[in-house]
Amino acid sequence: MASTTCSADTLAAMFGTNTTNATGAAAFICDQFNTVSTKFSDTTYAVDSTYLLFSAYLVFSMQLGFAMLCAGSVRAKNTMNIMLTNVLDAAAGGLFYYLFGFAFAFGTPSNGFIGKHNFALQNMPSSNFDYSYFLYQWAFAIAAAGITSGSIAERTQFVAYLIYSAFLTGFVYPVVSHWFWSVDGWASATNMDNLFLGSGVIDFAGSGVVHMVGGIAGLYGALIEGPRIGRFDHSGRSVALRGHSASLVVLGTFLLWFGWYGFNPGSFTKILSPYESGSYYGQWSAVGRTAVTTTLAGCTAALTTLFGKRILSGHWNVIDVCNGLLGGFAAITSGCSVVDPWAAVICGFVAACVLTGFNKLAEKMKYDDPLEAAQLHGGCGAWGIIFTGLFAKEKYVNEVYPGKPGRPYGLFMGGGGKLLAAHVIQILVIFGFVSATMCPLFFILQKLGLLRISAEDETAGMDMTRHGGFAYVYHDEDEQKLGLPMRKIEPRVST
Repeated sequence: MASTTCSADTLAAMFGTNTTNATGAAAFICDQFNTVSTKFSDTTYAVDSTYLLFSAYLVFSMQLGFAMLCAGSVRAKNTMNIMLTNVLDAAAGGLFYYLFGFAFAFGTPSNGFIGKHNFALQNMPSSNFDYSYFLYQWAFAIAAAGITSGSIAERTQFVAYLIYSAFLTGFVYPVVSHWFWSVDGWASATNMDNLFLGSGVIDFAGSGVVHMVGGIAGLYGALIEGPRIGRFDHSGRSVALRGHSASLVVLGTFLLWFGWYGFNPGSFTKILSPYESGSYYGQWSAVGRTAVTTTLAGCTAALTTLFGKRILSGHWNVIDVCNGLLGGFAAITSGCSVVDPWAAVICGFVAACVLTGFNKLAEKMKYDDPLEAAQLHGGCGAWGIIFTGLFAKEKYVNEVYPGKPGRPYGLFMGGGGKLLAAHVIQILVIFGFVSATMCPLFFILQKLGLLRISAEDETAGMDMTRHGGFAYVYHDEDEQKLGLPMRKIEPRVST
């Protein structure tokens, strides 16, 4: 490729003897070329930064999706509570990720376990990171905390939300993201000095780093708290405690779908990177392909769940379809950039089966998760990691993770078993680390009486007992249907 720099001395020698001031003419021409080259560099930085900021805004919009999904999935008497926890996941997560989390995750140079620079964004911007990168990673961190809040909804004290959210976004999630995403991480696919098993872990947008971490944390919270009152009857049979608004669930699902286009394609962090200079094909093509694989996995999972639930229960259930759709997204998040669209269809199909199976297991184990968050994000996230180890394509792996020719790729694509082995180890270490950190935290909160609310408060609903009133204004007939202890609304006096 031609050089983008210009040397006046070299150029002057080419003018010949008839040029009056060859050196001056060459210097002038080179100045013009260098100015244009600098403008191109500035434009590249601006385009990539704008792309990353736009992706960060999309990922942040998923918080609204989580809020709507959670609100619709709980009973009306706990709407204010779950909405407030979603707001505080973002707010508390923002502060703690700024103070500690980003440094633990990406502070470099560091060891393979944890970062140790850039606390409170010191020494930024730098050649390694700009502020846009922090904002993007913060949006990911609060997404993990939002997953956990769904598992322990309708029965958790407000102070417990603040404590676990700060700990998860300030330490647990950052450490895991350091392992697999930082250039220093022991299992990162970008750690060229020491690639784990010769491949590193390809968890492109976080089936493990985000979804498994949030799902496993929620699993322990829900297990230690126990099921909601009335979730299982005296004989142990499951009793459905349905959410109060399917409309909010669908709204939240579409908002999450929209935000996922920042979550997965945005994880490239830049778009203006040609794979072949001057060609129509470059990183912009990979970004588009990633959006397509994300879409196909979600759509396939939604349709598989639709017909599967019809066979199992005899109903066309929109709530189940929404959860199936999100399960497909959670699964494809790991390999979205390195698999073909046809493979994404397989990913979505299996993700729907995994979610249905884990839901059946949860029911038999008397495990209560109002949003199926542990099953969806933990179970489907784990499948997505395995899927990538099976279907990652050699060409895409080398493009997305350049600098290491001959890197292992998917087992079913002829790349051997090293990548799959690395991914199995990823599942084990994430499960082990989150278990070792979040389980003791929830256990200590339970022992201190800070985790679960009283039976009286749970029966009445936290909106009335903890938040000053219900989210909606009801009339008498609504009170009777919902069984809510509300004050009678007196008729207005006409004048």
